[in-house]
Amino acid sequence: MGNIDRERNVTVATDLDGSRFVLISDVRFKGKREDWKNVEAFLKEYIGEFYEIEETAEKIFISSDFPDEFANSEYRIRLKGAVSKAKANASQAVPELIQIASNRRFSENRKTKHRSDAKLGWYRYDVRFALPVYNDRTGNVERYNIYKAVMLVRHAEDEKKYLYDFLEIKKETSSPLESEDCTV
Repeated sequence: MGNIDRERNVTVATDLDGSRFVLISDVRFKGKREDWKNVEAFLKEYIGEFYEIEETAEKIFISSDFPDEFANSEYRIRLKGAVSKAKANASQAVPELIQIASNRRFSENRKTKHRSDAKLGWYRYDVRFALPVYNDRTGNVERYNIYKAVMLVRHAEDEKKYLYDFLEIKKETSSPLESEDCTV
């Protein structure tokens, strides 16, 4: 498993329905506009690591193309507001998001540009994460907003699976998570 040793306040938790999610306790990337160069630099620390999906025991590797794709993809450039901030802050939880990934789905490679790097196709997995919402007056955590996303993994010719991006990030419409609504 990966050896990233840096301060991260991230925990795998379970909600009242028994569904797992990653609880990200610190909002590292704040402000109206996320600094994607800093997000990309942060993600570069994962390069060369691998993490295992608990549900399938698959090893997912982090290659040098992941930070650039995460921070500069067409999908990311279209993001606005809270979803953009959610993606930026999800970068803190890459190992845990891989760990809890579920509902694997396969698709063939459809784009010529990925003919060599995703020769054996793509896998999509569902992931969930929660970010704190702070009270403007007190600065205390009021609640957590839960987001769902799709983790995209490319299956390369070397038969390894490489993390490529997190897509389709959406805030869940259920009521926000209160601290007593989950177990860590």
